[in-house]
Amino acid sequence: MNEPLAERIRPRTLEEYISQNHLVGEQGSLTHQIKNGIIPSLILWGPPGTGKTTLANIIANESQRPFYTLSAISSGVKDVREVIEKAKQSGGLFTAKNPILFIDEIHRFSKSQQDSLLGAVEKGWVTLIGATTENPSFEVIPALLSRCQVYVLNPFEKEDLEALLSRAIASDDIIKSKKIILKETEALLRLSGGDGRKLLNIFELIVNSEAGKKITITNEMVLRKVQKNTVLYDKTGEQHYDIISAFIKSIRGSDPNAAVYWLARMIEGGEDVKFIARRLVILASEDIGNANPTALVLANSAFQAVNTIGYPEARIILSQCATYLASSQKSNASYAAIKEAQQKVRETGDLSVPLAIRNAPTKLMKDLGYGKGYGYAHDHENNFVELEFLPEEISGTTFYRPGDNPRENAMREFLKNRWKSKYGF
Repeated sequence: MNEPLAERIRPRTLEEYISQNHLVGEQGSLTHQIKNGIIPSLILWGPPGTGKTTLANIIANESQRPFYTLSAISSGVKDVREVIEKAKQSGGLFTAKNPILFIDEIHRFSKSQQDSLLGAVEKGWVTLIGATTENPSFEVIPALLSRCQVYVLNPFEKEDLEALLSRAIASDDIIKSKKIILKETEALLRLSGGDGRKLLNIFELIVNSEAGKKITITNEMVLRKVQKNTVLYDKTGEQHYDIISAFIKSIRGSDPNAAVYWLARMIEGGEDVKFIARRLVILASEDIGNANPTALVLANSAFQAVNTIGYPEARIILSQCATYLASSQKSNASYAAIKEAQQKVRETGDLSVPLAIRNAPTKLMKDLGYGKGYGYAHDHENNFVELEFLPEEISGTTFYRPGDNPRENAMREFLKNRWKSKYGF
């Protein structure tokens, strides 16, 4: 069995646990509860590699409770119900020793999956511990969130990361078989990004890549070996933005093959599928717009479906949406229009609304001329009456210029026929 270093030295007790003193230090908000075995259902919210899974295991060990675990990536409603049934049999209602059900990446559970937990939590069949890297206010349904305490875990500080390295060198049998000299640690700590698991993975990679028994670790050595041997996908770092940029630009450039490749990179890297879906909704309006209004409808439907279905099936919905958008006519006319209009507002300030199109709910307003001269379009031929809808100071300004595509060309002709030469269509 080839366990990774992070697993081999995983803390088993509170005394071994590194970091999160605000939660499990002497005066930590969880310390007293853990020691007394009075554990509420809770959500552990924090970046990757900050000890959420480890803390859940320690809570179960310290309170001597049965421990069940599910991963939201691979579990469905059926799995949840099966585990809850086992937990009911191993624990007991109205007992302080009810089992703990740990759900990793609970933010990936769909609404229906989260709903399936409600009864068990409410009736005390299980104590739920959920781990999430996403804000639970947005990713956990209100009914479940109201039954849980939320505890925030922080990225590891420099001292915590150094303590992890020291523990690995001192306690792991495989690492101890070599003489490790930490001459420089800045690169190791920087690459970890406060993620303890990533730090140990990089450290182990470097140690295993050296044939000799004596290994002197320097910044140059770390950077050289990491660049050569690993491909990192950091959901909060530079590559996160590089890959989503490549994804969006591939769709904008009408290349469905590149789009689905970058989509696969994000999915394999553990990116939040709802983040990807939100970006597709934005793109459908910004880069396709009125060239194909159905694109926005499809993208919004995809977002709703992803939110309902969850991972892993959501990847199919995202693939369908991404390839459709990439294969669609493109136009940024709507995006350019609002951008230009906002700039005009900044330049000209709060210009007055023309009297004819002001709201006139009272007699005084009508006496002041509000609404005078307004023509109700539907009372006129072709449902159109030519009025001045812009402030006088910017009358005739063109913001929306339909793109050069079949649908917007038709829109341009429609607007030309309506407005003659007033606007530059």
